[in-house]
Amino acid sequence: MIGFDEAQALLAVEVRPLGSEQVLLAEAHGRVLAEPVHAGVSSPRRDVSAMDGFALRNADAAVGARFRLVGESFAGGALPPALGQGECVRIFTGAALPEGADRVVMQENCTFGASEMTITAQFGPGWHVRKAASDFAEGDLLLPAGTLLEPGAVVTLAAADRAVVEVHKRPKLAIIATGDELAPPGSAHADPLKIPESVSFGVAALAREYGAAVEAQFSGEDELPALRRLAERALACANVVVVTGGASVGQRDYAKAMFDGQDLEFLFSKVSIKPGKPVWMARSQGRWVIGLPGNPGSAMVTARLFLAPLLAQLQGRAAQEVLDWIELPLGGQFPADESRTNFARAVLTPSGLMPLRNQDSGAQAPLSRARWLVRCEPVTRVTPGGSTGMALNF
Repeated sequence: MIGFDEAQALLAVEVRPLGSEQVLLAEAHGRVLAEPVHAGVSSPRRDVSAMDGFALRNADAAVGARFRLVGESFAGGALPPALGQGECVRIFTGAALPEGADRVVMQENCTFGASEMTITAQFGPGWHVRKAASDFAEGDLLLPAGTLLEPGAVVTLAAADRAVVEVHKRPKLAIIATGDELAPPGSAHADPLKIPESVSFGVAALAREYGAAVEAQFSGEDELPALRRLAERALACANVVVVTGGASVGQRDYAKAMFDGQDLEFLFSKVSIKPGKPVWMARSQGRWVIGLPGNPGSAMVTARLFLAPLLAQLQGRAAQEVLDWIELPLGGQFPADESRTNFARAVLTPSGLMPLRNQDSGAQAPLSRARWLVRCEPVTRVTPGGSTGMALNF
């Protein structure tokens, strides 16, 4: 059994990104750049107006000044004529400034007719001009490799004039839920000896949040030959296989044995944490296998702590990007374990982080309320009263 930080260090060293592929801009959201993106055009491409109004020479601008109106300029329209002294162009937001103009006076400060305009009110210090390349210039680095393409980054990507982009491949994920007691949700009520299989659905949802494509969800009873067949099917269709349940030392705990003959190489087989000590991770012929406990609380905590960074690193991101611990004030007393690092489920209140009352690893209802994991080191009881704790979004 190894410590939490040691397990994370092993992951950081051993996990390498998958290959890359090209996708269309419309499919880029949520993907991770495999190459840097440089601007294909400048933004703005030339001086443009930031307001609706009149473009003119600043040297001519004064309250009471009259101008000859010589044209109009619309965003995307033809370039307006160059301006001489005492001339102006009616201009709209995003439209190109005419040659010779360096200021825009808002139309609210003017009166105008078909051929002339008069500045009738104080127009303030703003020039209302967006200078060419003031956002970025052609060739500028806009997005480095490894960038997660969230909505704002997609805007930048499109502004770079990119229709196609090179991204890391999504990890393909297969989940195997094990246990004689499990039944598909919606059917458990028909058999008093069954419970709804819930963990794989939560793990699948988490995996999708961190960029995986869930290829298959299997459920198998605790019968070793059948589980071995499921293991073969899962490895055939996925880069990452998640097994839930069967991770302890019971007579019918087959989570590891089901991969006999698959050249399983263990990265670690237990981690000194609570909940989730039985979590394990291994490789099988270039694919990753992670075993999560069967208890829902333990499974979701360990998925957040180990599956999320695994998926991130397979897509070219650093584990620290998804294990982004922050220091937050504590509003309640947190549990401690004598020998293991404890990850308590918590909510954030105006008083600080508060632990959920029910921290049992088998509890499912509290998972819908848990928003944070608070790290509590062995023996050290984390208490309120001006103290803070290291927290991870959950």
